[in-house]
Amino acid sequence: MAPVAAALLDAATRSGAVLVTMANLYVYGPVDAPMTEQTPLRPGGRKGAVRLRMWQEALARHAAGDVRVTEARASDFVGPGVLAGGHLGERVVPRLLGAKDVRYLGDPDQPHSWTSVLDVGAALAVLGQDERAWGRAWHVPTAPAVTAREAVAGLCRAAGVAQVGVRPMPHLALRAVGVVSPLVRELEEMRHSFTAPYVLDSSACTAAFGLQATPLERTWADTVAWWRSRTAVAA
Repeated sequence: MAPVAAALLDAATRSGAVLVTMANLYVYGPVDAPMTEQTPLRPGGRKGAVRLRMWQEALARHAAGDVRVTEARASDFVGPGVLAGGHLGERVVPRLLGAKDVRYLGDPDQPHSWTSVLDVGAALAVLGQDERAWGRAWHVPTAPAVTAREAVAGLCRAAGVAQVGVRPMPHLALRAVGVVSPLVRELEEMRHSFTAPYVLDSSACTAAFGLQATPLERTWADTVAWWRSRTAVAA
């Protein structure tokens, strides 16, 4: 188990606090249908396997009555504050604001779920306080999936700029960069999430707690506004 995860679990056990973990979708591995909380946990690589062990240990402690746990899972983040780690962040928004084409890590025409960071915060607050949430994982309310090309078009609309081109990065080029860049090398394990449909079903969380996903047009507008304010402050 990851040392930080183990330490957090121990701290929650000692203090009696509810442990709410924020996770991604690595535990599901490659899929051929929208992901729900009932999708089999079959990680396709090392990172997913580590995530799965962390969750299994937390669930075992919960079942034993030692601690109360729940987990929120989300797709790729988008929204204010999302920088280099977001696939619609630093590599995309500054370029389209400068009328430059965007390069995407996978197939820009595959449907993909994008989770607003604002919805992540709202979900975590509810899951930690509602005992109905404990002892299982929940998907953060997420707007209907769109392709990366559609997402970039939405960001351009929000910015009031002409639509820019979206081109895929050649896989061989990415692998070559990965030889010298650990960050790019790590992306190879999750390549399936950008070359095939990657759709998150968050209807269970909405039905149970009444949480709604932020509409994408609002997310695009908030994202552009944040980047423009960031640029203004830097200037």
